[in-house]
Amino acid sequence: MANQNLKKVVESYMEKVPEVREYCNRCLRTERWNGSVVLMIVDASFTSLGLNYFQAVVPKVEEFKRRFIDKGKIKTVEDLVTGDIANLRAVWKNRRSWEVAKRIASYLAEIKKEIKSDDREAFIYWAKNTKLENWEEDPVGKIKGVGINTFQYLRMMAGIDTVMPDKIVKRVIGEMFKQAGLTMPSNDIDFIKEVEHVAMETGYRAIELCWMTWLIQSEAGSIRIEKYAHLLPKI
Repeated sequence: MANQNLKKVVESYMEKVPEVREYCNRCLRTERWNGSVVLMIVDASFTSLGLNYFQAVVPKVEEFKRRFIDKGKIKTVEDLVTGDIANLRAVWKNRRSWEVAKRIASYLAEIKKEIKSDDREAFIYWAKNTKLENWEEDPVGKIKGVGINTFQYLRMMAGIDTVMPDKIVKRVIGEMFKQAGLTMPSNDIDFIKEVEHVAMETGYRAIELCWMTWLIQSEAGSIRIEKYAHLLPKI
């Protein structure tokens, strides 16, 4: 099919979420959760369990923020590494999530020391210097509990314009590809590269296509971008 047809298909989805560009801009500037890398790591480690993001993950990240960040108990990635797991589990019971968060924080702490930077600069440095193709060999990708979706989610929050190959993203993008006469790639890496290419071809960014797939989902009769409009500017 001609690119013009693909562009029309993509636009028909994107016009449902006009605010998505603003949220993606903030993500690419590494400004989600008021720029707290600790909260972004905690968000990613909770999200990795596959629970409802807005109903399960966001309230718990906010609770962690109130209990630990706002009270000055945890401010930096080093603080997260040394945080008592028993205390942390009072917010989120899943031990694996905290082990994932601590190991990501530990690696970023190493980068901080190496390049003499702050949390944000270390996070961005990691994302810019890692490679999608050998993500499983990356120190973050090697962490037990970090799959390609968590890896890509972290890269996006650290400023990389890319996409997560999760089931919702694949389902919605698959619908779009079908309408445009495109074939869905058979593996995650090819899927990510194809979506990045389609974004470029149609005048959007890959991250915008990714967020769009999540925000057009319906919950209790309205799409998420409407239902959670009050939350989105905070996160």
